[in-house]
Amino acid sequence: MKTGNFTILLADDDPDDCFLFKEALKELAIPALFETVHDGAELIRLLENNTGRLPDVLFMDLNMPLKTGFDCLAEIKHNNRLKHLPVIIYSTSYDPDAVDVLYNSGAQHYIRKPTTFESLKKVIDQALAIVRKNNLTQPPKEKFVLLA
Repeated sequence: MKTGNFTILLADDDPDDCFLFKEALKELAIPALFETVHDGAELIRLLENNTGRLPDVLFMDLNMPLKTGFDCLAEIKHNNRLKHLPVIIYSTSYDPDAVDVLYNSGAQHYIRKPTTFESLKKVIDQALAIVRKNNLTQPPKEKFVLLA
């Protein structure tokens, strides 16, 4: 991981999920800049208005107000400046058909939000290890869903 300037962006409208994600990063002692946005429109605005370096990875919920994760993913992957941003879907729901759509739309991974804090830490650590190794390559479909 790029020490000191590795950046993680979380797009999630649930304040509790944002807090737990941040706490998991702290406990994992991952040296990263961490930022959150709370709806899809805010996410797209932030990314499009960013004239500097993009985040190293985006964790994105599917069910957000104003623009869904599906809408945001489509906008990101159709924008020449944003299309290489690694997007990891981070959602409470799991629908195999939706997972297929997300894979085909270019998301790097899918994480179903874990039910325990320890599982959350494990899956975040796993996802970030993958991003550190090769953050631009989508895995084979059978490795798309990350499990804690």
